[in-house]
Formats: sequence, C-alpha cells, structure tokens
Amino acid sequence: MAAAQSTRENRMTEAATLRDLAAMLASGKIEVVDLSGTLGPDTPLLKLPPALAKDTPKIEIHKISEYDSDGPFWAWNWLKLGEHSGTHFDAPHHWITGKDYPDGYTDTIPVKNFIAPVNVIDCSAESEKNHDFLLTADGVKAWEAKHGEIKAGEWVVMRTDWDKRAHSEALYLNADANGPHSPGPTPDCIEYILAKGVIGWGTQCIGTDAGQAGGMNPPFPAHNLLHKANRYGLASLANLDKLPAKGAILIAAPLKLVQGTGSPIRALALVAR
Repeated sequence: MAAAQSTRENRMTEAATLRDLAAMLASGKIEVVDLSGTLGPDTPLLKLPPALAKDTPKIEIHKISEYDSDGPFWAWNWLKLGEHSGTHFDAPHHWITGKDYPDGYTDTIPVKNFIAPVNVIDCSAESEKNHDFLLTADGVKAWEAKHGEIKAGEWVVMRTDWDKRAHSEALYLNADANGPHSPGPTPDCIEYILAKGVIGWGTQCIGTDAGQAGGMNPPFPAHNLLHKANRYGLASLANLDKLPAKGAILIAAPLKLVQGTGSPIRALALVAR
C-alpha cells in the first residue's frame, strides 16, 4: 500500500511539473530560442577536396503547385538536399568509427536522446582573433571551474558566433590555399567530454570539427571519437549568444530517415527568463 501511494504521489508531482512547464511556456517565462539557420539554395555547404569525396549537392526547392492548375487549392514543394545540409544532426553511422551501431541511424536512435541540458562554452572572442582557435580539455576544465561541472547525458556546444558569417559562403567556409580555417575542438577536448558521458557535441561552424582538423591525430576528432562512442554531433548551429552558459534545454531532433546518417534539424532551446 505504501509503495502504491508513493508511486501515485510521484506521478502527480511529475504531472504538475509538466503543467508548470506548459504554463511557463505560455506566459513567456520560458523562452523558445531558435538555434537554426535558414535552409535554402544559398545555405553554405561543406566543400571537400575532390580526391577525398564528393560534395553535398546544392539545395534545391522546386514548386509542385501554388493555387494553380497543378493544385488549385494548395501550395507545396519538393526538395533536393543532403542529410548534412545547414543546421544538422550527425548520427553515429555518419562516420566509419560508428558504422556498426544498430541504434546509430536517425531512425533507430532512442528519441529521449534528442532532448537534454546544454552547456555553452563561449569561445567567440578567441575565435574572432584566431580563426583556427582550438578548444582544449584544459579550456573546458577552466570553463567548468567557473560555471559548474558538465554532467553525463548533457550536450556541450562551442559558441564562436560563426553563424554571423552564414550570409556568405566564402566567409563561412573561410578557405584559402591551405584549406578551411574555422574554430573547433582538439582530440583531448572530445576525449574529456566523452569521459564525462555527454550525449554529444555541437558547433556553429559548417561541421563539428575545426577547419584544419584533417591534420590532427586522429584526424577529424569530433567525428572520429564522438561516433566511435555512439554519440552525436550538431553543426551550423545559430544564436548560441542567446543562451546562458548552463541551464537551457536543447531540443535537436533529426528527421526519421530510414538508415539516415544525419538530418537537417530545427534546433531549439528552452531558456528560463
């Protein structure tokens, strides 16, 4: 009897928590922040060396009908785009190190993993001064000393304000004869947060790795190590300057593509105001 009573009380408390959340959303006490860039023909896309791989094709939006002879009462379009276009989610199967996970596709990842607390590490000043700025494990530890420990099951995202460059593909990719130049993590940074049990890592740049990450050991450590650990990546995030260092909830749900390696997303954050 006592156990049953305790279970009922717990359920009532949980239901009340959800009602409070709904009321705070309706009143504006919790703000919904859009963390996504727009997705269209002008969205910057990753460029890879021709000898390494094919590029993602440019995004295309084709009209089917718009209140005309092809559909008198409705408007709709068909799209051509890659899974890793714009603000997007990297699933483990995206990288060779994560290829064997049965729950490593966008349609098999447990949906509870798409909503989690987020830690926002502000590297915007450093990234403005040095486009090749790298966040190290020591940098993360210094941030924790100031803001609090990163815990298991949480996201870690790197704020660089790189989204301010997204209006220009040239500025966003920031490439020269030596390749792209954009900030990102070092291998020991990713190893450190994985040891803490994070759900994933995200950036505001075109990919989850730094522009020069191909020369690291291992190469492309965010991709290599995250997906080896069956963890996730977020790229081309926007508006991280609107989030606190800690305390926000990140919602990052990919489309349920059959055996999808990733997906464009509408990333959102819940922030108490």
